[in-house]
Amino acid sequence: MRRSIPLSRRPFDVALLAFFFVNLTFTTYVVSLEQVIIADPASFAPPPWPPARLLALVHWWEQTYDPLLWARPAWYRATIWLDVLAFGPFYVAAIYAFWRGRDWIRIPAIVWGSVLFTNVFIILFDELLGIHATPRPLVVVGANLAWLLMPLVVGWRVLRSPTPFTEEAP
Repeated sequence: MRRSIPLSRRPFDVALLAFFFVNLTFTTYVVSLEQVIIADPASFAPPPWPPARLLALVHWWEQTYDPLLWARPAWYRATIWLDVLAFGPFYVAAIYAFWRGRDWIRIPAIVWGSVLFTNVFIILFDELLGIHATPRPLVVVGANLAWLLMPLVVGWRVLRSPTPFTEEAP
């Protein structure tokens, strides 16, 4: 019989929980949601969510540093739909599973990490070399580095063992 390893013995998982929580509450359902519900950020009626102050912050970032996000080409919007429809629910499941120590999150975490790393790599490639290249590449790469590295970190965390969150009960 197996039992969950207490979170107190998995302090590294606390950092992963924080990452998942920020992604769920801000990145996915504020930043990304804004990008799928507002087709033209230069001309739109304010939606009920996200709040106007957060919309202003997102639009300031896009105009100042990230012209790809402002332009919203179709291929980019496809990656954002994945964030809203797939990654958001994953973050809910990951928060529960990492908190409670559930091994079933292992395969979903590998899939999430693979897709997120691929998306961010492609997005950064366009942001650095594409037609919507950023005027501030170091700022944009720095701002996106967590989303490039955390999939690798989560993969490392869950690939070390087929049961990364449980141990044999005495």
